[in-house]
Amino acid sequence: MAAYAVPQFNNIKSYLESQLEKSLLRFITCGSVDDGKSTLIGRLLYESKMIFDDQLASLKNESKKFGTQGEEIDFALLVDGLAAEREQGITIDVAYRFFSTDRRKFIVADTPGHEQYTRNMATGASTADLAIVMIDARKGVLTQTRRHSFIVSLLGIKHVVLCINKMDLVDYDQSVYEEILSEYREFASDFGFESIQAIPVSALAGDNVVTNSARTPWYDGPPLMEYLDTVEIRSDAAEKPFRMPVQWVNRPNLDFRGFAGQIISGSIKPGEKIRALPSGKSSTVARVVTMGGDLEEAVEGQSVTLTLDDEIDISRGDVLCADQSPAEVSDQFQATMLWMSDSAMLPGRSYIMKMGAREAQMQVTEQRYRVDVNTRAHEAAKTLDLNEIGVVNIALDREVAFDAYRQNRRMGGFIVIDRMTSETVGLGLINFALRRASNIHRQALDVTKDLRASMKGQKPVILWFTGLSGAGKSTVANIVEKRLAAMGRHTYTLDGDNVRHGLNHDLGFTDADRVENIRRVGEVAKLMMDAGLIVLVSFISPFRAERRIVRQMVDEGEFIEVYVDVSLEEAERRDVKGLYKKARAGEIKNFTGIDSPYEAPLAPEVHLNVGAMAPHEASDLIIERLFAAGILDV
Repeated sequence: MAAYAVPQFNNIKSYLESQLEKSLLRFITCGSVDDGKSTLIGRLLYESKMIFDDQLASLKNESKKFGTQGEEIDFALLVDGLAAEREQGITIDVAYRFFSTDRRKFIVADTPGHEQYTRNMATGASTADLAIVMIDARKGVLTQTRRHSFIVSLLGIKHVVLCINKMDLVDYDQSVYEEILSEYREFASDFGFESIQAIPVSALAGDNVVTNSARTPWYDGPPLMEYLDTVEIRSDAAEKPFRMPVQWVNRPNLDFRGFAGQIISGSIKPGEKIRALPSGKSSTVARVVTMGGDLEEAVEGQSVTLTLDDEIDISRGDVLCADQSPAEVSDQFQATMLWMSDSAMLPGRSYIMKMGAREAQMQVTEQRYRVDVNTRAHEAAKTLDLNEIGVVNIALDREVAFDAYRQNRRMGGFIVIDRMTSETVGLGLINFALRRASNIHRQALDVTKDLRASMKGQKPVILWFTGLSGAGKSTVANIVEKRLAAMGRHTYTLDGDNVRHGLNHDLGFTDADRVENIRRVGEVAKLMMDAGLIVLVSFISPFRAERRIVRQMVDEGEFIEVYVDVSLEEAERRDVKGLYKKARAGEIKNFTGIDSPYEAPLAPEVHLNVGAMAPHEASDLIIERLFAAGILDV
């Protein structure tokens, strides 16, 4: 143990200088629940002398209260800091810990083993250089072991330490160790790992953690600490082309304009040409500025401010690249995605993609397949549920600069954010751009929407009727259209039932199909409005997110949401089609209001309480709204 004691220094300055000279290794522990990940990290911290006396005293007290080892120290409590973790004896959140030896510095992420918290594990793995995969020797390779290993490989980690733990509970049986190792190597054979170092350990007893254990004379490899101290992690980021996402446009006064960010690959010098993406404009670096003064060269990992010879337009989220080796630019990609939300990923729904400092609206345009984490077979699926991994096509509302994730982790990874809750619901890795995107360009047309509308003597608009089945949407929409026709207005009604006989005949009533149903109808309604029509759309359209997407397709004031409000009891009482009765009997699945939710509008332009008014009275309110909005004043 003496070899891993922290060296003594006469002053803080010499200690800090010694730390700067050491290399840094980031690693994670992962695997199934209760495999001993937290205990192993606690043991490493203890053995590397990174626990102060007061912490050790507190740990002993906590071990008596929350521990699982009787009178012995429970090392897992060093990293399981949340009250819920201590009460349940599990890891929930990612716990980061720093420790060092006389050879190297370490940042370790202790990640949860429970399937429910797989998203937290992926977060910890995203910045790691090495993964310790824990396996309980009594249980062997489990589904979560496979899932975590698959995620580790997807996220580009090339070095794995396979810690077969709790060897003391199988009497340090070599055959158990070798059987687990053989199964794991076969499973992970095509994951692209550069090294898999297997070590039989007992994190609780300390076997093969810091020194080789006499209880495993058949193991002739290094103990865990020695391996972590000596493993070579080769980073080729410095050799890759220059990339620097712009975090901040630095403009302290009229005489200085610089672009601040961290260099994530390559290097840069004054006088070298760069290209700003996605604009594609080029310039030459004038200065490389830091708080400590200008640099003659900046390299990967450094945070700097670049000033340029030319005043080109660059904003936060843009990427500065080597002029002769720029990143790619696209707005459509194929990506591998890990879904991290209880609410399923729905193709066609609008999400936010965040990649570095750049944000864009994102839709999954096609779910290509889902991956079985046990067999890695490609399975047909329309959605992704919690912790599922799949390959999808995505489309953005703007172009972004990127490199494929396998070429540059920092330039090809992104997270997915729910637009309503701001919750992070997924992470993605860009595989490649969809080349067809670069071959499609919008054609400029001389006859515009305004010209078509003026020929009809009206302002175009979308009247979007939403509400439960049986609320009276179609009835009210039909009356409104007849009144508009009597005024000489040019209209068209898109009715939910009618459209499902043609355009959307291939769609069912799952959440994914409902989203696609509204996406298609929204596109058609937009085209009809572009033709100068007043378009009446009568659809249940149960989800706020999809109604908002259609609203965002058109200009301000061109979408009027009409909420045809009736209680579920009143809608069932009317039930002219007998649908509620069938839904209650289980004959119709995914029926809105029964076993599928309806999200009522929060601030509709027109709110019709049709339980207290006749259809003609409801139509009066809509016509009044159209006059008030200037639609019918033309």
